[in-house]
Amino acid sequence: MLLTDTHCHFDFDAFADDRQAHWHRARAAGVHRLVIPGVEEGQWCRLPGLCAALAGTHYALGLHPWWVEQASSRWQARLVAALDQAGPACVAIGEAGLDTACALPMTVQEDAFVVQLRLACERGLPVIMHSHKAHDLLLKWLRRFTPVGGVVHGFSGSLQQAEAFWKLGIHLGVGGTITYERANKTRNTIAAMPADALVLETDAPDMPLCGYQGRPNHPEQLPLVLQALADIRAEPAGELAPILEQNAARLFRW
Repeated sequence: MLLTDTHCHFDFDAFADDRQAHWHRARAAGVHRLVIPGVEEGQWCRLPGLCAALAGTHYALGLHPWWVEQASSRWQARLVAALDQAGPACVAIGEAGLDTACALPMTVQEDAFVVQLRLACERGLPVIMHSHKAHDLLLKWLRRFTPVGGVVHGFSGSLQQAEAFWKLGIHLGVGGTITYERANKTRNTIAAMPADALVLETDAPDMPLCGYQGRPNHPEQLPLVLQALADIRAEPAGELAPILEQNAARLFRW
């Protein structure tokens, strides 16, 4: 089974010792594509070269709410310039979004998010979104500026919120959270949603799976996320995998 990791921070230092070897491990496990989300301004110029060196890797350009405060006064112009220079390996805008745990005032986060959302609408790109206890606020802006598609990564909201996102054509990113039995709300929500609404992710090196706490997550573990998803949905992994691949291809226009 060939799988796509739709959210993996493969440019982070956890993989810096030998990125080629780490990517070989992931491919050996069946992960043939991954998307590296942009999170901060200094990263934007490095992602094209990294993906050019690793066949099957793609990237997005965006500003994560955790990095908004550190961004320069010209970050918007620099993001536009980076998008203008991006090639086909750039498949989305993001990781953009909102986070109630962030000390930055929500109004400032919203301003940065809306800038990126409007850019996505103008350029016909999907959006990779971070949302920490901010789903309803995210939905408010998505209804006003609806992109051609997107994904809420690491989704952990209610069924009502999940359905609202999907109604707008926004996919739900399914990762290691569902491997924890205590995550009943998320597991039940993901089980109840149509398979067409879901895409797989690891968020590596973050979001370790149950049983792997304390160790960096790795894209080679994506098949374990698939199996956990198949188990909670009572569907064969072999039947679910091609649907999830079609979803990723539709989302990122492969």
